[in-house]
Amino acid sequence: MSISVEIPTPLRRFTGGVAKLDSGASSLSELVIDLEGRFPGIAKHLRDEAGQIRPFLNIYVNEEDIRFLGGESYRFKEGDKVLLVPSIAGG
Repeated sequence: MSISVEIPTPLRRFTGGVAKLDSGASSLSELVIDLEGRFPGIAKHLRDEAGQIRPFLNIYVNEEDIRFLGGESYRFKEGDKVLLVPSIAGG
């Protein structure tokens, strides 16, 4: 199984500039582990100290917020497109 993961510009500094990659992860937890294996240190920007996805990080699967698909319990399907979107504050 393969999913595609898009890394937006604000997170690319943690991926060495990689904007898109394929992963064999079947869950959000597996995806974070996969990303940490490829890009050591990125997990701390995705999960807080308690291991929860950071509140400022929005995750979309096929343009639908993963929170409405079951959150951490959602199982990726072949061909899913995952987008990680950090909230950016400003004025």
